[in-house]
Amino acid sequence: MGPLASDHSAVAITGGKPLKGSVTIRGAKNFVPKCMVASLLTEEPCVLHNVPDIEDVRVVTELIEAIGGRIEHQGDGTLRMHAPNITPVEPRTLKTIAGRGRIPILFAGPLLARLGSAMVPQLGGCGIGPRPVDFHLKALETLGARITEIEGGFLMESDGLVGTKIHFDYPSVGATEQVLLASVLSSGVTELTGAAVEPEIVDLIAVLQQMGANISVGTDREITIVGVSALHGFEHTALPDRLEAASWACAALVTDGDILVRGASQLDMMTFLNAYRTIGGEFMVTDDGIRFCRGPEPLTPIAIETDVHPGFMTDWQQPFVVVLTQANGASVVHETVYEDRFGFTKSLNDMGARIQVFRECLGGHTTCRFGQKNHQHSAVIVGPTPLKAADITVPDLRAGFSYVIAALAAEGTSTVRNIDLIGRGYEHFLDKLTSLGATIQKL
Repeated sequence: MGPLASDHSAVAITGGKPLKGSVTIRGAKNFVPKCMVASLLTEEPCVLHNVPDIEDVRVVTELIEAIGGRIEHQGDGTLRMHAPNITPVEPRTLKTIAGRGRIPILFAGPLLARLGSAMVPQLGGCGIGPRPVDFHLKALETLGARITEIEGGFLMESDGLVGTKIHFDYPSVGATEQVLLASVLSSGVTELTGAAVEPEIVDLIAVLQQMGANISVGTDREITIVGVSALHGFEHTALPDRLEAASWACAALVTDGDILVRGASQLDMMTFLNAYRTIGGEFMVTDDGIRFCRGPEPLTPIAIETDVHPGFMTDWQQPFVVVLTQANGASVVHETVYEDRFGFTKSLNDMGARIQVFRECLGGHTTCRFGQKNHQHSAVIVGPTPLKAADITVPDLRAGFSYVIAALAAEGTSTVRNIDLIGRGYEHFLDKLTSLGATIQKL
């Protein structure tokens, strides 16, 4: 991490100044760690380019090294990975390294394929709603794994996974990744229906295909994996982080700034870009990224629903809500992915926003999982409301960056605590903010 983001937990941010300039984004946080796990499927060396310097990458590096793999970080964003000899590790050791992270469960497939057993800890992650491992465990059991719950985690054993038919009632990204990583070295054919098809999933499939896997993607969330006996190394460039790109886009809009996000890809952000333009933002696609700014007219309200790809991403929702506090009128946001994602709005209301959350489904989504379940998963945002400085504590990754955006738009100087958590997914973000003209002081 850069010098501003490495050794502190709180910063003072003075708002009221437009952010102007350019930032560069690298590989997607939701892809790179999973691609690193894929390197465990082979004894051959693997190379990954466009890797961001973020906490999640460092955590997975330590996890791989703990089981006997070797990771070489090069200064140009390149990782060289090699795991010819791996050994199982106690769940408590992995838990100590991973903390609240959820990546260790994905080690199950590669370890079962190469060692016949795997021990993984209970999962952590951001506090945005329960994300149970049921999909993961059921999928692994269906493929033939024997799973025993042990202290602090799970012991998984197998005499060889066997392809089968698996259906997800909800297209879970993590569980889809689990099936891919576990089935590529199985015997027979695995037919997965109800799969997630996010761009990060497709990029993982591209890596596995390059390694020698036989994977086809159907037209209706169907993925077919024909197991192979061995996989070889790969060299791949990670797709850009569309979540970080959207966060900088929102920062430009709420501060009335002008930011060129180098590396941003239009293709993976089309749903976001449509909503961005609808409320009054402007963007220009260039050869090396996308430039974001505010249009000449006041921002207008919108009604949006989060959804799985190709819908409006749940991780776009939180910074977008900050922008909607400055729109003229009432906006409606219906969250259909994580049931507890609106907890962050309380701090925004303390800063002067007018946001009310509801248990009802305030949207047209006919298959919302949270209807009639007493979850506050809809929000009405009334604006524009001037934001004022406050003392804020970051609760999770995306909400954290949203608080930073709000502080940049607010009058006065805000204190943002637990700021290091944002480093899980945003490379050198405080240094980037400073380069855009933000006034930030370490505390």
